[in-house]
Amino acid sequence: VVAEMLTRCGVGKLVLFDYDKVELANMNRLFYQRGQCGMEKVAAAAATLRGINPDVEVETHCYDITLPAHFDHFKGRIAAGGKAQGEAEAEAPPRAADLLLCCVDNYKARLAVNLACLELGHTWMESGVSENAVAGHIQLMVPGATPCYECIPPLVVATGQAPVKREGVCAASLPTTMGIVAGFLAQNALKYLLSFGEVSKYVGYDALTDSFPSIALKANPECTSAACLKAQAAYQKAAPAREAAAAAAAAPPLAPAAPAVDDV
Repeated sequence: VVAEMLTRCGVGKLVLFDYDKVELANMNRLFYQRGQCGMEKVAAAAATLRGINPDVEVETHCYDITLPAHFDHFKGRIAAGGKAQGEAEAEAPPRAADLLLCCVDNYKARLAVNLACLELGHTWMESGVSENAVAGHIQLMVPGATPCYECIPPLVVATGQAPVKREGVCAASLPTTMGIVAGFLAQNALKYLLSFGEVSKYVGYDALTDSFPSIALKANPECTSAACLKAQAAYQKAAPAREAAAAAAAAPPLAPAAPAVDDV
């Protein structure tokens, strides 16, 4: 759903990852159609997205990012899967993706995304819908600056519920809640990519009370992730340079020198 929104907005490139196939059980969700049952989800998504906006480049990978055999490739596409810049795009050097959006429905995949982005120092946004399908959240993840997924799993903050699906429990699914959370995520991504407005650090949604909690969180200095602690140390070490750059950007521009005038 987020991919469709961004495609309609005209983003340059999308790189999609999913190992699953479209099933009838997915029809209570948005985006997929009955005629796509049996197709790889990424292939079905790419066909739909290209039909909406053929100018958007869509790259797909059908595999499980949590498996060791695929994790390095997944991380490599984050680091070098961005859209090439310039007229000679075929000859342009590889560039990192501008932003990673995590829209998965399980804890293990979130941890894989979290680790990849920590190791790369790559900014990402996490999102999810609660087990009861009437609450959700989005959260900005900046390695070293904000909590990683192991610092404070967002669903714990948002709803007090466990961040993983319980064994033997079939989680509910409402396209209404998914659409609302997807809209928040796509809008936040656009603000980040296009540098307008204030990028939300964390926004929750509870349909039962019509509340939208928004809070700011800091990285946990006692996080169990060694990669997160390393990112925190690097972020703190770079603080003087960031402060100097911010001060320079905030300084008023110098007045132009007055032109010299010869005495007559």
